[in-house]
Formats: sequence, structure tokens, C-alpha cells
Amino acid sequence: MTAPVPPPGREREQRPRGPSLVVLTGRETLRRVRPRSPARLDLRLLVPVVLAWPAVAFWGLVAPVWLVTTVAVVALAIGVLTGAAGASPRNVGAPWNGAKRWKHRSLRHSRPMIGPRRRGPGGTPSRAGPPGLRGVAAVCAVLALVLGAAAGHRATRAAGPVGDLAAERAVVTLQATVAAEPRAVKAPGGAAQDGPAGPVVTVVRLDVTQVSGRGSTTQVDSPVLVIGRGPDWAGLRWHDHVQAVVRLAPAEPGDDVVAVATPKDAVRVLAGPGGVFETADVVRARFRSATASLWPDARGLVPALVVGDTSQTPPDLRAVMLETGLSHLSAVSGSNVTFVLAAVLWLGGLVGVRRRWRPPVAALGLLGFVILARPEPSVVRAAVMGLVGLLALSTSRRRAGVPALAAAIVVLLVWDPWLSRSYGFALSSVATLGLLVLAQPWGRTIARRLPVLLRPLGPVLAIPIAAQVVCAPLVVPLQGSVSVVAVLANLLAAPFVAPTTLVGVVVALVSVVWVTGAGWLAWAAALPAQAIAAVARWSADLPFGSIGWGDSAGAAILLGVLTAGVIATAPWAWHRSRHRPTVAVSVIVLTAGLGLPTAPIAWPPPGWVLIVCDVGQGDGLVADNGDGHVVVIDAGPDPEPMRACLDRLGATAVDLVVLTHYHADHVGGLAAVLERPVAEIRASPVLDPPAEADRVARLAAASRVPMGELRAGQRLVVGAVSADVWWPARRIDAGSVPNNGSVVLTLHVRGVTVLLAGDIEREAAAQVLQEVGRDPGRWGHVDVLKVAHHGSSNRDDRLLDRIDGRLALISVGEGNDYGHPAPATMKALQDRGFDVHRTDLEGDVAVVADGGEVRAVGR
Repeated sequence: MTAPVPPPGREREQRPRGPSLVVLTGRETLRRVRPRSPARLDLRLLVPVVLAWPAVAFWGLVAPVWLVTTVAVVALAIGVLTGAAGASPRNVGAPWNGAKRWKHRSLRHSRPMIGPRRRGPGGTPSRAGPPGLRGVAAVCAVLALVLGAAAGHRATRAAGPVGDLAAERAVVTLQATVAAEPRAVKAPGGAAQDGPAGPVVTVVRLDVTQVSGRGSTTQVDSPVLVIGRGPDWAGLRWHDHVQAVVRLAPAEPGDDVVAVATPKDAVRVLAGPGGVFETADVVRARFRSATASLWPDARGLVPALVVGDTSQTPPDLRAVMLETGLSHLSAVSGSNVTFVLAAVLWLGGLVGVRRRWRPPVAALGLLGFVILARPEPSVVRAAVMGLVGLLALSTSRRRAGVPALAAAIVVLLVWDPWLSRSYGFALSSVATLGLLVLAQPWGRTIARRLPVLLRPLGPVLAIPIAAQVVCAPLVVPLQGSVSVVAVLANLLAAPFVAPTTLVGVVVALVSVVWVTGAGWLAWAAALPAQAIAAVARWSADLPFGSIGWGDSAGAAILLGVLTAGVIATAPWAWHRSRHRPTVAVSVIVLTAGLGLPTAPIAWPPPGWVLIVCDVGQGDGLVADNGDGHVVVIDAGPDPEPMRACLDRLGATAVDLVVLTHYHADHVGGLAAVLERPVAEIRASPVLDPPAEADRVARLAAASRVPMGELRAGQRLVVGAVSADVWWPARRIDAGSVPNNGSVVLTLHVRGVTVLLAGDIEREAAAQVLQEVGRDPGRWGHVDVLKVAHHGSSNRDDRLLDRIDGRLALISVGEGNDYGHPAPATMKALQDRGFDVHRTDLEGDVAVVADGGEVRAVGR
């Protein structure tokens, strides 16, 4: 039967037997139209990096150098062997059945070809070995590279006598270069002898080039962290060459410094940073002058966003930005670098720079920015991530983004293996990955749902959402909660970041030649900067700004799994919710009911025996003695928080006040306690610092309250509350004298025993353990631990092992400058199964005795 012939001029279509579309129209020749497939992520290098990163962070920086080197060599050998096997040709010399492979000519283009087809001898096509072998080779190669770099860096730093001198706590003379901007912090303990704002303590990182001690002088290359006092240390500039006499002490295992040093004398500057860096200092100074007349918030934010200069940022603004997840804006980050590079490229196109010359011009601009912001590790890291971020924003090179990010991580870990332990580096890397993978598709999705005039804001809004979503699992171990307000704050602040940064860069450049004109121009940057500050302050006042989640590794993993699940199922859920809105509303209501924080209707909760008051960075505890009578242990740094806590508890009389030691963060609020009738004050016999001890004595005398001392071996009984005192037995001159003079006691309230450890450090903790060993029967069963010194890392974990209960309380201030509680202390508690409660996350924390159960309840 003959097929019908179509009339002349009619189009004829042929349906192909594969996915390729063959169209024949009129006199046109046959052409194939292949459907565009979505770009796939190239994870071939990222997966080895993800596997090698924890190997360096948790093993390569603490294991013996020889063992790390051996593992690196073995990994390299395995990588070479598997790589050779994976690259070997297969089916060499085998006959090629071309007719069978290309049986259907219409399917010739239906199978995508990845890469060029290699041919064996005689033109025979061959394929590389199994992909699994190539993957193993890549993992081994990256692992060998980063472990080898870690071993090399550690060997270089350990060369010389600095480590041995630190172990001996020797006094030495150092010649060094200032390796990082001096950072002023409050001294541990909060003593106020240097002024109302606390003592002046400056943390400076030095790259030591020469050490003189024990009768010899040696050239070295070792990083040392100096904790100094006074304006001489605070006034150092980056890259100054200095000389100082210090006492060395060992650093923690895995730290990025060889030793920690305490100055014995004033530091002496031998030479300045040099021409280029001194010029950068002049630019920074002129930039600060140009912004000096702005509003206080803008005066701090504009230099912070442009060059990471936070010296003018108000402390309260710094605190609210940390609370609302905006603190990354006030430091040099990848986003700053991306904005600067984008501006340089745009200006290059505006003035007519040819396209092929724009990358070198952008590289020069980046180099100038890094020098201006000071090439510290964090700035170099931000510069590299900014380059990757710019690549992500380029639609023509988006597929190269993930491999470029993986390569950048490898390069940075080889350059500085200690970045593998940096939360900042981890957050920057993950945020950049979110920008690469999620920002563009989410930006398009958001733009489609916005009005036409607002659609350009789609990508701007998608960037902070993507960054917050992917960074949340990493932030949880630090905060113990999932910030809800951070996403909103970043969304609201996002439109103002780019104009502040770009105009700020112009202000910095103009200030080099004309400070007055730059000052006028700075007001254009001040407006969006002030908007960022307003967003931070408004967001900080919102209720329910975070959801308690937990700070364990398991909690972080769970949040990561849930985040990935939500991202994967969100399109399907959105589609289904449009067809079944009732089910969607029910799910939202149920999730909100489970996720919103709950608290007891009345405070204090029934059955409470001890309250850890939220007094900020300090200690203030109250034990119930019945009928409105209480026992107070420490009084916090300020009267108002302690007064409010006692008011909430309805305390009418104080039967005993115990002051563990005389640091201001434990006795500063005593005046509020003395507003009620107080029967007696008992305090540490170590009268240090003397100024605070004298102030406490004057307050007690003015209120006519008798004072006494507490020493090891004493026992107190006050109504229903009793206590056994374990320390101090004597004065310890090592470490912090006031902290190691803290009163340590076990408090017994209605069958619940609480160990109150004051602020003791490892020296006093060892003595407490000796006292317990002499009288273990008096120690008994301990249900609750009040963690010493707000969770400081200066601890003795053997004391944790003497606690029978699994409940730990940490009195600590939100956003404190000390890094309390230390991640190492949190890990030590979690490894032992403690249920940890913190006042910075929960407010007042009550210990409740409910039958035979002892639990903690946050307000």
C-alpha cells in the first residue's frame, strides 16, 4: 500500500524515535533540535574536600606530626595507584561493532556524550576505568595534600625552642611581627580595678622571628598569642616589628599558636609596617576622618562594611547585630569582596576597558582592597570566597562555581590548615555554596511572585535566605537555638548592604585626596547604613526571636537533615498546598504549635529549689529557704538584674549571702540584695581584687550586716538549706588569684545537692579534688553542677567526672566578649551526657525537684 503524498506547499512533520526532534519544512534541510537539559552540579572535587576537611580539623592538627606525614604519604600512594587504574583504557584492541552501536541513526544524538571519546590503538574507542576508582583517587589526593600541608606547617612552627620554653613557663625576650589587628576585650573575671568599664586587656597575635631565653638566642618562625594590658599594646599597628619580654605558657592542643604569652614589661616598636601598609593605614585614618561627622551608628557601620574597621562601632549596636545574625556585615566577608569586584568590573566597562583587560583590572582592585583591609587570614579567606561568589553571579560560568569553591577551599587549607577549625571559614564556605546552588533558582522563583516593578529584588532577597538556610546547622552548636529573626533581619537589611559598601568604597578613595569632599559624600553611605542599624535594633526587640534547638552535634545533624528535606520537598509541597489549602494550613498551625517556645505560666515554677538568675555575664543564684526566705550565692555585675530576679521570686528576706570571690561580675549587684533584710554575709578569704573587697566591706558596714569567711572543711546550716565548703584552703598564686580563691561548696536543698564551683580554674579544681579524696563520704551524691567560670576552657575535667547527676547550669551573658561558654567545655559536658542549660539562651533557669526527678526549667 502506498503512503499518501501530502499536497504541495503543505508542511510535513516526522516524529523521531528518540528524544531528538526532527523537523522538515518546505525546502529546509533536515536539522536536529536537542532539548536543553538542566545544568548538573559538578561535585567531583567538592566531595573529596568535604571528606578531607574533618580529617584535618579533628585529627591532622592534633596527632603526632610523623603519623600525619605517614598517612599523607600512604594516601598519596593509594591515590596514584587508583588514579592510574581509573585512567587505564578498557577494551583495548577489541573489535568495535559500529553497526550495532549505531543501529538506529535517529538515536545518534539521543545519548549525551560527556567529554571527548578517546580511541585506543588503531582508532578503537576506549573508555577510562570505573568512576569509583577515580573518586577514590580524588579523595586520596586531596587528603594527602591537606594532611601533608598540615604536617609541614606544624613542623615549621614547632621548630625551635618556643614550645619547650612555654612548657617550662620561661620568661623570654621576643622579636616579632604583629600578625593581626590588636583586639581589646574585657579581662576574665570582670575586675574593675582599671576603671568602670573593666580592665584594659589587649589580645595580639605575633609571628615570632627571634626568641632569647635560657641563655641562648634562636631564629624561629612561631606564632604566639599575647594577652597584654595598657595603651602600648592596644596602640600597636598591623605588621609592626616589636620586641617584648614575656612569660610563655603552653597553648591548647590544636591551637593555631605555639604558646600564650603574658608581658612582663612594656612592648617596644622596632620598625613600622613598611611603605605599602603604612599607606593603607593613612587611607584608613582618612576614611575614619571622612565619616567622623556621621550619626554614631553610621559612623561605625560604614568603615566596618567597607574595610572591616569596627573601632567606631557602638557596643550596643555590635551586640544587637550579633543577636540578630547581622554581625557578618561588620567584618570583611565574601559579600563585601563580591560587591567591590562587581563595582570594579562595572566601572571598567563604563570607562571603556576592553573585556579581556577587565579581569586583570579587577585583580588589581582586589589586591588594593586586601591591602587596605589588611591581609590577615580572615581577609584573604573573604577575598577568595568573594571571587567564587562573583563567579556564581556570572550566568555564563555558573557551572564552574562549585568546582571553583572546592578548589578555593583546598588552596586555603593548604595555605592555613587551622582554617579547618574556624567557624568563620566554615560559615563562609557554606554560605558561598548556598549562593552557588540556591541563590539563582530561588531568586527567579521569588521574582516571579513579586510585582513587575519589584522583580529585580528577587535575587537580592534570595541571597540572604539561601545563606541563612544553609548556615543554620553550623550556627546551632554555638547558640543552641535556631534564630527566626535572623532571616527577617537579613532580608530587610539586604537591599542596604550594596549601596553602603559601594558608596563607602568611593568615599575611601576620595578621602585620599580630599577629606572634606569625602565627608560630604559619606552622608550618601550613611543613609543606608543607618537603615541597617535600624533593622538590627528593631529585630532585636521582636519577641520569640529564636527557637531552642540544642547545641549538640546530633542537634546540628538533625537540623541539617531537616533543612535538606525541606529544600528538596518545598516545590512539591507548594504545588500540593495550592490544591489542598486546608491541609497546608493544618500543617502550618501544627508546626507553629510545636515550634513556639513555651514557658511556665507562673514564675517561679512549683517545686523550685534553686534559681540561676539571668544577670548577664556574671553569677547570681538564689536558693529557696521557704516562706519568702532565700539564700543568695553571688549577686551579679549590676544591681538591677539581681533586684528584678529577687522581685520575680517574691523574696522577702535573705538568710545568707555567699560571695564566692570579689570579681565585679559576682559582687557588683550586692546593693540590690541588701535592700532586703540580710542576716549575714560570708565570703572568700582571698581579698583580691582589693578595691572590690573594700567596697563590699563598706556596703556591709553601711547596712549593718555581719561578714565572715568561708574556708574548706566548714559546714553551714541555715534553715532548710545546708552546705559543705570544699575550697579555699589557701591562696593560689598561679593563674587568676581571685578566681582560684573562689568558694566551692555543695549546697543541699530539700534533697537536691548542687555543686557551686564559682570561677575556679584548673589549679584550684585539682585542690578541690584532693579535698574530696580526703573525705569522699561528705561529698555524697551530687545532682546538679553549676559550671565554673561561665563555661571557660580553663578547667579540670576530672571534676566533671565526680558529678553523679547529668544536669549542668551555666550562668553566662549573651554575646559576651570572652567566648563563654567555650566550645571545648560544651563538648566535654556533652561527651559526659550532661543536659546543659544556659542563662544567655533561656533567661532565668530553675532547678525543680519533682518527686524523685530533678530537672531544669527556663523562664
